[in-house]
Amino acid sequence: MRLRPPANAHPHPPAEMGFFSSLRKFFDASPERTAPFSGASAESADAPSAFSPEEAAMLVKLRACDARLSAWLEVILKDVDGAGDLLYSRIAFLLAVLEAPEAERRDFVRKFRSWLEDMEYESLEDFRSELQYRLALALDLEDEEDERSRLLLKLAQGLSGTRERIAGGLNRLFLSGRAVDGSFWEELEETLILADTGFETAHRLTEKLRGRAAAEGITDTVRVRAALHEELLKLFKPVHRISAVNPPEVVLVIGVNGAGKTTTIAKLCHREVLRGKKTLLAAADTFRAAAVEQLEIWAARAGAAFHAGKQGADPAAVTYEALQKGLRDGCDVIFVDTAGRLHTKTNLMDELGKICRAAGKAHPGAPHRTVLVLDAGSGQNTLNQIRMFSRCCGIDELILTKLDGTARGGTAVAAAAFGIPVSFVGMGEKMEDLRPFDPESFVSALLAPAS
Repeated sequence: MRLRPPANAHPHPPAEMGFFSSLRKFFDASPERTAPFSGASAESADAPSAFSPEEAAMLVKLRACDARLSAWLEVILKDVDGAGDLLYSRIAFLLAVLEAPEAERRDFVRKFRSWLEDMEYESLEDFRSELQYRLALALDLEDEEDERSRLLLKLAQGLSGTRERIAGGLNRLFLSGRAVDGSFWEELEETLILADTGFETAHRLTEKLRGRAAAEGITDTVRVRAALHEELLKLFKPVHRISAVNPPEVVLVIGVNGAGKTTTIAKLCHREVLRGKKTLLAAADTFRAAAVEQLEIWAARAGAAFHAGKQGADPAAVTYEALQKGLRDGCDVIFVDTAGRLHTKTNLMDELGKICRAAGKAHPGAPHRTVLVLDAGSGQNTLNQIRMFSRCCGIDELILTKLDGTARGGTAVAAAAFGIPVSFVGMGEKMEDLRPFDPESFVSALLAPAS
């Protein structure tokens, strides 16, 4: 759910602004602020005119603590052990002092309570991270430093296997006093290849670094390591494009069997619903009844609309019908799930082109984004998938899944060499474990010394 600005908010908030515009001042505050939290005023129509002694004490602590979501949660969750009335009243209190409209804070609490009951979570430890994730989305605070730190920690944990493989070689290479000579560059290239960055990418990176070292007079390994960090970041440079679309935005999700495609769609849908978008899931994987049933369950849990045809129906026809439904119902986003297919099966790959054409007939310009879901543990096979899928329907974004359990995190580097941006990474099974890809955090986690 994305909460709306109150009546006294800025009349023209940014299109991607979450919650209400007055909140942003807490996070744009200068370091010199002595009272980072400056929540509701007594005059707010939706804020309570008086607080209980317990709430008044919490408000004092909120005003005094750092302007970070995790810090606020530390205050309001004190003495909360699990799900129950105390939890819900504390969440409502936080939203109230932030001047959230009463109807919308009630809706936020209601949906979170419903989710807890559905998941049968009782302990605070089970759902605290999900609560912070939902609030970060509703408040549009995923780019806040605190959330970036959480992402970096997740990445560091997920890439531990890759780091063990690469760090030993890098640590030896970057020993103080090691000569930067021909054998050094050969070992660096071998180390990068072992990390599954791909032969071509490893060779290009090494040659680029060798050229920089000659041009800039780099003779010590510390500067080489810094240059490697910079060159890896350049691989992930953003692709600028027009993102505005005539709604609904249609997102076609493709990938091979076992990559985690259907679960990823559910997580993407969950994000959009939390951001206040009216979302529809279209089950164009008509070959597996289990896939349709799974997607329908995910849609119901997320609070999204759902459309499916009969088993064995033409996937292109199902896509066309789903877009027609989304147009009639005023949806903001439509995710189209497609059958998992081997990239070596020409007839199934050709079918994707048919789905794209059907989407364009139903809604000119659709699909607006085609997202390829890749299993990060597939190593060099991911490169073949990118090549083959690009030929049949084009790819706008990549999502790397299962990054939490692989020793092949360098796959992201190899994929980036195609010039296709990585938009999200999956680092676990929970809804919150699909996070926007942050190149700086990824490269820092990848090159961090092994423990």
